[in-house]
Parts: sequence; structure tokens; C-alpha cells
Amino acid sequence: MGLIALADGELDDLTAFLAGQPSAVVAVNAPSSPNKGVAQKKKKEMFKSLKSRASGFRLAELQLRERGIAVSGTPSTVSACPAWVQAGFTLYRKLEKMGFKKFPSDDAQYQVLETQPHACYCVLIGNVPQPKPSLEGKLQRQLLLYECGVGIKDPMDFFEEITRHKMLKGLWPLEMLYQPEQLDALIAAYTAWLAFNKPENISMIGDPAEGMIVLPEKLLREKY
Repeated sequence: MGLIALADGELDDLTAFLAGQPSAVVAVNAPSSPNKGVAQKKKKEMFKSLKSRASGFRLAELQLRERGIAVSGTPSTVSACPAWVQAGFTLYRKLEKMGFKKFPSDDAQYQVLETQPHACYCVLIGNVPQPKPSLEGKLQRQLLLYECGVGIKDPMDFFEEITRHKMLKGLWPLEMLYQPEQLDALIAAYTAWLAFNKPENISMIGDPAEGMIVLPEKLLREKY
């Protein structure tokens, strides 16, 4: 899987880039819909124990939390959602106007799906990874992406640049590692690629009424 571009930008920059592509599957790291109470309706038949109120989470989010994957909930109204979630809603609307269809849509050249970066790393690694901002967390995530075939820098090269002198001076080759936000974007891109090219290797959780989360692993564990 080759890396075409990795950059910061506004939503208009993103949509302009996508408009120039002959086809695209976009994975968005944000909820696709407000909480519509699906989890609250189903909690008695699906969950034996709940440490948090089901009313504060969409079904997909509650299913992740039941597996030990900590994710935030989505409010039931747009106005109550944090800014980054509202930005996600705006992006979904823009993509819909551009002709993007919800994944999976047979024969659609432009598709969009929802994913969750932390959950993606958990299911691929098999447990909860090291904290994302930490050196260990960055190395762990970058190595996973590299081993999955994503065309990025080999994180093991980081260690070849470390010497006793550099360590004493505090000169770490941190430029060889991707930042947390970039690692989130890369795992989302990998999930989108997998969903389109190898859909048999993904799983989808949640309820279509309030958003399905796509994960880059077919079989999910009960606990992470």
C-alpha cells in the first residue's frame, strides 16, 4: 500500500484533493451520527454488566467499551457534541454532496466509512497499545503499520540513529517517527484500503441507524 500524501489541512483542502481522484474510499475518524439511543434499547439483551450508562454511548461505542477498548461517547444532539465531532459531521455532509456513498456500496467509485483509530490499533495488536503520545506508543503503532505493508518509514531505523553521545545530549531522532495525529490518519487510511480491497478481513460493529464502525480485523476478541 503506497502512501500518496500525508498533510495537515482544512476540510476544503481535503475535499479538493478527493475531487481530483478517479475513485476513493474515505475513512473518517469521527462519529457519523449523533447517539440515537440504540444501545439503551438493546442493553438488557446484549450486556450482562455495564459500568457506564448506555444512554451516553452509541451501540458501536458501547460494544468497544465492553471489549476493554476505551472510547468516548457521542451525545444525542449535534449542539452537545464537541467541536471535533461536529467537524466530522460537516465532513460527512460535504462528502455526501460530492457523491460519496456509505460503505459498503457495490460499484460505487466514491465511498465513506467511519472508523476509530484507537480501536483499530487494539484489534490489530491484540491488546491495548502503549499511550499514543509516548515514544513507545509511536514506535509500536508505526511498526504495526509498517508490518501491515503501509508504505511508511521503517521505525526500526530510529534505533540505528541512536548513539551514546546523542542520548547523553538528548538528541533523539524523533523526526523519523510520525506524530500521533498522523498515526491516526494512517491507520484510518489502511482500514479504508482493507475495506475496499479485502473486505473479508474487516468487521463492522454498531447499528446502521446511528453509524457502523469499521475495524481492520475480521475476528474480534471478547477482551483487549
